[in-house]
Amino acid sequence: MTMLTRRQALEAFGAVAAATATPPSMAASSSDANQSVVFWTPELSKDAFLRMYHLINREISGKVALKLHTGEPNGPNILPREWVKALQAEIPNSNIVECNVLYKSPRQTTSGHRKVIEQNGWTFCPVDIMDEEGDVALPVKGGLHLKEFHVGKHLLNYDSMVVLTHFKGHGMGGFGGSLKNISIGCGSAAHGKVELHNVQPDGSWPGKAPFMERMADGGKAITDHFGKKIVFINVLRNMSIDCDCAGVQASTPTLPDLGIMASTDLLAIDQACVDLIYSLPDFMKRTMVKRIESREALRQLSAMRELKMGSPNYKIIRVLDIKPGQRPLEDDIA
Repeated sequence: MTMLTRRQALEAFGAVAAATATPPSMAASSSDANQSVVFWTPELSKDAFLRMYHLINREISGKVALKLHTGEPNGPNILPREWVKALQAEIPNSNIVECNVLYKSPRQTTSGHRKVIEQNGWTFCPVDIMDEEGDVALPVKGGLHLKEFHVGKHLLNYDSMVVLTHFKGHGMGGFGGSLKNISIGCGSAAHGKVELHNVQPDGSWPGKAPFMERMADGGKAITDHFGKKIVFINVLRNMSIDCDCAGVQASTPTLPDLGIMASTDLLAIDQACVDLIYSLPDFMKRTMVKRIESREALRQLSAMRELKMGSPNYKIIRVLDIKPGQRPLEDDIA
């Protein structure tokens, strides 16, 4: 795997943050008044993971869903279990949530899914397979395609959601960020994932821009449901062009590890991750950019903007070596 030095990582993100450099199709005017905050640290560690959560957790309360991709059997790139275990221990009344999958996998059924969860080491807290007992429809206000989105029924049992995302590529989505995690990830296997993939009578799953728009519709239903009680952490580590759905078949990561981002703004955090990747030298980013653009994946970002799911304009606050609860260091690169 190609690695950036700490200096190279800071310089790379410094360039994109200073310029608010978005892909041309996403260019927008920016001012301090409409910028969302995205915290970023180049550090990849359990302590950094906890630190980032404590910067965005003000509204998190009640029963808390930890939404993450628990992975296919022996998936090599999923979030480190010890990081999530430490975070879960710090959040009262919290547990991991998942939904069964639509593609061919042991995780298609609840019984098979539970075996994989155990195999992958997610045994330190309950894992709620939210569609185990069916699903429920959430409204999609102003949706581009959908008027409602079916999610695992147990989602209604939670007051808050902490979205823990391994940022990476994706075979259909181009890239998988927090939007993919809450839309595909919270959709029920019986109906929600079928709605997002727009499964055809012949069994095919249409892709490209319409799929990105449907993912945005699904994400809109989730963010509207939780309101201010949903926050996002993206981990830019082991970034294959393939999703964790590919398991051990995922392509070997070629991007450098780039740290951790955290925000209360869904669009801002996914936009910042894409911008950081686009800021890298061509030889580093080439395969990921090809995956993103061949799937028309930037439409995820513009669709979220149209649905008013956040801001594409953001201010980077770099977080270095601070303890939970302390004020982050605001670096002059932002």
